[in-house]
Amino acid sequence: MNLPNKLTLARVIMIPFFVVVLLAGLGGSASKWIALGIFIVASLTDLLDGHIARKYNLITNFGKFMDPLADKLLVCAAMICLVELGRLPAWIVIVIISREFIISGFRLIASDNGRVIAASYWGKFKTTFQMLMICLMIADISQLVYLTDIVMWIALVLTVVSLIDYLIKNKDVLSEQH
Repeated sequence: MNLPNKLTLARVIMIPFFVVVLLAGLGGSASKWIALGIFIVASLTDLLDGHIARKYNLITNFGKFMDPLADKLLVCAAMICLVELGRLPAWIVIVIISREFIISGFRLIASDNGRVIAASYWGKFKTTFQMLMICLMIADISQLVYLTDIVMWIALVLTVVSLIDYLIKNKDVLSEQH
């Protein structure tokens, strides 16, 4: 259990605290700011664990499995909370979560065939805009409503573009079935 794996586990452990603070309003009027702080810290552990794992060659099978799962759990939990709060349309969350299931399925098939499919730049841009969208929606600042909407649409477009890019670049994965 090295440091990157501990950071990944910490991210998973932060999720229920984030959800409870955001949805139950623990912390009163400051609850959205506390929830935003938890989300930002959890998101930063993702950057940090990957950086440390690569820099110090601490990559493990546990990390390869849990890191992307922890990311999906964090983002999906946050988006579902935002639907509950009426800040994010459910159909957008369905599109985003569907993309994640499709990519995960492709990665499983590729893995069964001994292939590892790395994240693309489109996927990294998508993740960045999704996280920014979530932060803006948690903060719920009325003066930033137009910026929040623009970031939401960019995140949605990048979700679809990154899926299409992924499918085109890896279309041979389905034909490699043994």
